[in-house]
Amino acid sequence: MTRSSLGRTLRRAYWILGLVLMISLVAKLANHIPGLASTPAERVLASVYDYLKDMALVLVTVVAAYLANVFQKRSLFLNALKEEWHNIVKAKSALFTYTQREAPTQAEYYAAFCAISESLDNMRAVYANVGETHKQIGIYPYAPLHDMRRALQSIEPEAGREVTAEDRRLARDAILQSFYALRETFLEEMDLEAPDNPLLIHNGRRMKKPGAPGWARRRQTRQHRYQDRVAPADARITSFLTALYDKEQTTAKPWREVEAKPTRAADKPAAAATEMAAQT
Repeated sequence: MTRSSLGRTLRRAYWILGLVLMISLVAKLANHIPGLASTPAERVLASVYDYLKDMALVLVTVVAAYLANVFQKRSLFLNALKEEWHNIVKAKSALFTYTQREAPTQAEYYAAFCAISESLDNMRAVYANVGETHKQIGIYPYAPLHDMRRALQSIEPEAGREVTAEDRRLARDAILQSFYALRETFLEEMDLEAPDNPLLIHNGRRMKKPGAPGWARRRQTRQHRYQDRVAPADARITSFLTALYDKEQTTAKPWREVEAKPTRAADKPAAAATEMAAQT
């Protein structure tokens, strides 16, 4: 169910619900409306109001079930749309990769062609052709996919045909242009919104610093003690993983600063001896 069909369905439901509420209001206030009080019409409206009051629970249940069915169809449609978009992106990547190869094989061509062919055919499980009737096929809803297919077919490694680097470059540019044009219109149906916390600068950096609060460290220590007590570790594995952990934590990375640790007193004699040996 597309966004426009969902809107039409909801508008019809709101109009019907509003009409029922308006009839109920008129029926309730009929004895206060000049021209209706003490007339046969008032008695009819009173009966209508009693009927609507008795059937209120049924009406609410029917409307709720109908709207739930409508939104379920919309959810299934969006899931199918996202899956088709994933297929299109994979097909674009397959075609782009093929155009980058200097000497592609026939098997590689078949793999790329099957990727775009699957995207073309899977589209029919999401959208009908525009103007399709019982007698006419209509127009394929997203023509750039066929442009991508034709661009690929133009550089098929047929026997006795030479495909130059310029041919592949032209096909690649046509494929990318078609994909970008398709993306602008295809994603409109998904009701996408801008993120609440975007990172808009090109040279973004991590703002959080290494470390954890004291309560997290204490919890970590308690877990270590508990596991050591309940399930003693293999000494070989413990020393191996501990060495790897310490090495990783003491290696500076672009996203992690390593502070120099103060030298322990027990290490000073060894450090001095090493320095004297280096001087001699």
